Amino acid sequence: MGLDDLSEDIKDSYADLGTELDVDLDSETRNELAMLDSAYDPDGTDELVRRAIHMLFQTAVETGNLDFHLRSGYDVTYDEYLSGMTFDEMAGGSDLFASNDDNARRYQF
Repeated sequence: MGLDDLSEDIKDSYADLGTELDVDLDSETRNELAMLDSAYDPDGTDELVRRAIHMLFQTAVETGNLDFHLRSGYDVTYDEYLSGMTFDEMAGGSDLFASNDDNARRYQF
């Protein structure tokens, strides 16, 4: 799997999600949601769920957890996904040294 597979899976998942999400809540989650609802007093619990998803995503990016899972499943990182190319492609790939052009080597980091 690679960058193209990840992009396709994200596109498919995005289309499947739609605009609403029906979620079953266990008692622990209901209790925590009730606490957050009381403390933050949002316009609705939907807002808290949106915030929770944003927070989980940000935490996963900052801790490297998202990269770990992307690397395990797709052999790419989030930065590679954002740029649209792998680090190997950004660095010119391994084909750069296949030629005998000594000038090409000076630009390889």
